[in-house]
Amino acid sequence: MTAQALLAVAVFPFLAVLAMLAHRQKAAPSLVHAGCLGVSLVLGTIGILSVMKGGVDVAVLPVGLPWLKAHFRIDAFSGFFLVIVNLGAVMASLFGISYVRHLTHPARVAVAYPMFLAGMNLALLSDDAFSFLVSWEFMSASSWLLVLADHEEEENRKAAFTYLMMALFGTFCLLGAFGILAQAGGGYDFDALRQAKLNGWQSSLVVLLGLLGAGSKAGLVPLHAWLPLAHPAAPSHVSALMSGVMTKVALYILARILFDFGPTPAWWWGAVIMATGGVTAVVGILYALIQTDLKRLLAYSTVENIGVALIGLGVALAFKGSGLLPYAALALAASLYHMLNHSVMKGLLFLGAGAVLHATHERNIEKLGGLIHRMPITAAAFLVGAAAISALPPLNGFVSEWLILQTLFLGPKVPNWAMKFGSPVVAAMLALSAALAAAAFVRAFGMVFLGRARSQAAETASEPPMGMWAALILLACLCALLGIVPVSATTMLSHIAQSLMGIELSDTIIEGWPWLAPINVTRGSYSGTVLVASVLFLIMVTAIVIKGFGTRNIRRSPAWDCGHKESSPAFQYTASSFAQPLRRVYGSTAFRAKEEVDMPSPAEIRPARLDVRIKDLIWDGLYQPLADGVANLSTRLNRLQTMTVRRHLLMMFLTLLIMLLVAALRRVMP
Repeated sequence: MTAQALLAVAVFPFLAVLAMLAHRQKAAPSLVHAGCLGVSLVLGTIGILSVMKGGVDVAVLPVGLPWLKAHFRIDAFSGFFLVIVNLGAVMASLFGISYVRHLTHPARVAVAYPMFLAGMNLALLSDDAFSFLVSWEFMSASSWLLVLADHEEEENRKAAFTYLMMALFGTFCLLGAFGILAQAGGGYDFDALRQAKLNGWQSSLVVLLGLLGAGSKAGLVPLHAWLPLAHPAAPSHVSALMSGVMTKVALYILARILFDFGPTPAWWWGAVIMATGGVTAVVGILYALIQTDLKRLLAYSTVENIGVALIGLGVALAFKGSGLLPYAALALAASLYHMLNHSVMKGLLFLGAGAVLHATHERNIEKLGGLIHRMPITAAAFLVGAAAISALPPLNGFVSEWLILQTLFLGPKVPNWAMKFGSPVVAAMLALSAALAAAAFVRAFGMVFLGRARSQAAETASEPPMGMWAALILLACLCALLGIVPVSATTMLSHIAQSLMGIELSDTIIEGWPWLAPINVTRGSYSGTVLVASVLFLIMVTAIVIKGFGTRNIRRSPAWDCGHKESSPAFQYTASSFAQPLRRVYGSTAFRAKEEVDMPSPAEIRPARLDVRIKDLIWDGLYQPLADGVANLSTRLNRLQTMTVRRHLLMMFLTLLIMLLVAALRRVMP
């Protein structure tokens, strides 16, 4: 199957060339997206078959470094991520067929889009460090071009520059991790990396570099700075892929480093990763709560969900390092299930935001409202995604977060006080992030779709073309299916756990269809199927009782408006006022938020004014000083260009003299 997958990936560059040759044709971008849809469907099918069949399929191509051929491989683990990547690609491409026509520069997007998909798929298929890093950089460069598609806007150029810097930082960290593994394993192919023998500090350095390299791409706090800048700048269907899919490629290589390459790291790295995930989840959703840009809000929500998935990986590593393999397999399965769920939920929400942007040309939620009457299909689909990502049953977000919470309850079984005390704390952080996520998406849905329109654009909005809302409906149905019948995914998860942990999940996650019992029925079980069936039964009984004993007269009345009708939409709650209570609770610590009220005297006719000042502590404390330092260093180095020939020769002489002194010292030192 690896050969077939590589042949399918080879179609993507052909589509990019086609887009370049036909860039003057209006239909070319839509045709390119249609082609990407077909290829992604093939690759997703290959991923499903590889997971269900298990086993390993390898292909070797005579390209790459002179002494290293290009190795590619599909196993159950990479096949699962092929499903995640290409499921998102199919939906984004379906949405993009119509959406790309309305972009400012559709030809630019049509060229880079298939290359982005090719880079992600090749990264998952790669079976040596060189092929992976080339594919990783290919993925980063093509997505950078997509962020820069509307480069006329200064904000987009800033976002692209920040993203490029973080991508380069991540690549250098991964290069260091692979270098240490290759030196210990005697080769750059992944089979050699699996045989690497590392001592304690080498193993820790590999984990640290892997965490930094993958974390910078996934959006791990404090390496998340590029997400809230790049996602609003990119086209919406590209944002759906970058947020819901590309971040999973980063988690894929992190999981490879933690569970597949070299010896198992020390258990305490699991505690560190678990705690880092908890902090990432809480910080990400706190940032989301105060955003007024819809796509920026969704980007910060991605940070939160990456933290949730990271919690599962950390707990799995702690269990594996302590020899508790059944619990490690359960935690890994829970984390992987959340990655799948997040790709579906976030794809739905970003495509929903794209539909709103297509209809209104507005991302500021303060200027929207009332869209549920003009865009009912989009509103219904967005509501499903908002409920799912808020971890509300019976949708899929609840199932994976519930499973991760169950594994945290098992954390005290690790014979160390760090896990005994840390697991309950991280569990509380996970619960807090879920509650704050519900508040953030109640705010987002309410401000965008409910109430009255706050602008002319919202008043004149209409549903997008059929291809766009068809993608929304399909993703909403997937959110429901993965939540109502969660055991449908446990077969895939069992194969993956078997490949990495050597133990199946059949006895640890299922207690007879349709019950999901992570430990056993007495400790806790859940069935979305039974829950939905019970709710439907109660609704049916209630309807029968009301119809049999209630009145047949129907009366419609206006909603209660406090005794008087307000003529202006300005009397409604705003997004800022909705978030004010939570901002006052958490903002003074997390964002140094300050409120200044300018209240005129009774004799004055000017309006009162409320100013809210919020600081991004991570940006101000880490990235701004770094950027200032680089700018100052660049200014000083630029002076070298204006030096005279005499000074250039003197500098070369001094450099040579220093190198000779170093060489001499090395010869005389024992």
